[in-house]
Amino acid sequence: MIFESLKPQVKNLVADTTKTVNQRLLLICELLENHVDYYNWVGFYFKNGDKNELKLGPYVGEPTDHIIIPFGKGICGQVALSNKNFVVPDVEEQDNYIACSITVKAEIVIPIFVNGENVGQIDIDSSTLNPFSSEDERFLEFVCELVSTII
Repeated sequence: MIFESLKPQVKNLVADTTKTVNQRLLLICELLENHVDYYNWVGFYFKNGDKNELKLGPYVGEPTDHIIIPFGKGICGQVALSNKNFVVPDVEEQDNYIACSITVKAEIVIPIFVNGENVGQIDIDSSTLNPFSSEDERFLEFVCELVSTII
């Protein structure tokens, strides 16, 4: 599967201390968006200081108006409160979904923990209905664990 071949590449990007953290995060976004056909928007959100909100970090894909997301709002905001993965096979079936683009059909959000605290998340949108599997979840958990070591 594609994820096994991407793991060493993600490790190498995280380990590249010649680049800033944001540069490494952007390269991870580009790697995932370029190699997983149904990953159409890939980005990171992080807790915005002491505020109960998320702030957009590095991402690739269509520009978004959702630079700040209050905790509890949308899929990302719900993950900030629940501390759990959230896989949405069909965004039209979600009451608390924030539409970023009319082309988005599905979303997956995986939290990033540092010392047990939810500090952010990786957010992936897909223009394919129900594309995400448990393999996506496990792979993205792996990515988030690595990212947690540099933020």
